[in-house]
Amino acid sequence: MSETKKYTFKDFKSDQEVRWCPGCGDIAIMSSIQKAMAEMGIPKEDFAIVSGIGCSSRFPYYMNTYGFHGIHGRAGAIASGVKTANPKLSVWQITGDGDALAIGGNHFIHEIRRNIDLNVVLFNNQIYGLTKGQYSPTSEYGIKTKTSPYGTVEKPFNPGELVIGAGGTFFARGIDNNVKENQELFMEVEKHKGISIVEVLQNCVIFNDGVYSYLTDRKEKADRQLFVEHGKPMIFGKEKDKGLVLENGKLKVVKIGENGITEADILVHDAKEQSPIMHYQLAALQYPEFPIVLGVIRAVELTTYDEAVHAQIEEVKASSKIKCMDDLLHSGSTWEVE
Repeated sequence: MSETKKYTFKDFKSDQEVRWCPGCGDIAIMSSIQKAMAEMGIPKEDFAIVSGIGCSSRFPYYMNTYGFHGIHGRAGAIASGVKTANPKLSVWQITGDGDALAIGGNHFIHEIRRNIDLNVVLFNNQIYGLTKGQYSPTSEYGIKTKTSPYGTVEKPFNPGELVIGAGGTFFARGIDNNVKENQELFMEVEKHKGISIVEVLQNCVIFNDGVYSYLTDRKEKADRQLFVEHGKPMIFGKEKDKGLVLENGKLKVVKIGENGITEADILVHDAKEQSPIMHYQLAALQYPEFPIVLGVIRAVELTTYDEAVHAQIEEVKASSKIKCMDDLLHSGSTWEVE
C-alpha cells in the first residue's frame, strides 16, 4: 500500500470565497479543523463534512473535501446515514446551537444515544446569526433580541449536560480563538470511536458580540478557564494556585496554600470513567462561582452503532441461504409464466 500523502492546512482550503463576517469566530474554528485534518494521516478523499442550516453550515463550501449541505436540523440524520453506509469515512457534522438543539434536537439526542462514530462540532454563539439575531436554545435568560424584546423567559440548554444526559461517550469544549488548543481537541475527536461532540464557544460579532468576553479577556482568562487533561490535577489560575476539590458530593474551588490545601488535595481528571456523574458536574460549572471547563471532559469506549450494524449484517449473511440476487429472486413463492 502507498503511504498517505503529507498534507498542509492549505490542502483543505477550497477555492470558494469565505463569506463569514470579518472577525467571526467561525473562521478561527475552521482554521483549527484544517490544521488538525492535515495532521491526522487520513487521505483527503476519506473526509466527509455534513451541515444543516446556519452560518456555521456554510462550512462544507470552504473545505476541499467531500461535503453535503443539508436542511435545517437534519445534518445529524444525513451524517448518520453517510457513516453507516460508508464506515471507513471520517464524517464531520458541522452544526450550530439553533440547528442542533432546536429544530434538530431530536436527531441530536438520538445520534448520541446510538453512539454513531461521528465527529460533531457544535458552534455555540447563543444566538441565531444567519436569520439576524433571534434568541436560540442556549441564549442567556433575560437576553433582549429580535424575538424577545423584553427579555427571554426560558432557561437555556447547557449542551454538555444534554450530551452527557443522553448517554454521550465523548464531550469536549473549546473557545473559538484558542486555535492551538482546539487543533489538539479535534485530533482527540478523530481518535475516539463513537459519537464525539465538541462544543465550541463562538463569538458572533454582529448579533451577540462579546458574549464570551468574560472568558477571553487576556487579563482574566487564566482565572476563568480550566483546561482539563486526563490524568492531571484540575488546577487553574494565573499563578496555577487554584483547583477543584469534592466536598459533600459537590465541586468546590479552593486555593492551594490556604487552609492546609496542597496540590495532592486537588481532584485528578478522569475522562475515561464510565460513570457520567463527575463529567456532568464539570460540564455544568458556570462562571462566576466556577471556571468554565474546557478540553476533553468525557471520553469512554462503547460499541458503536455502525460497528453493530455491520456485525449484524455479517452474522446474517453467514447463516443465510440467500447469497446473491438470483437466490433472492428464486426464494419464497415463485411462479413460472408460460
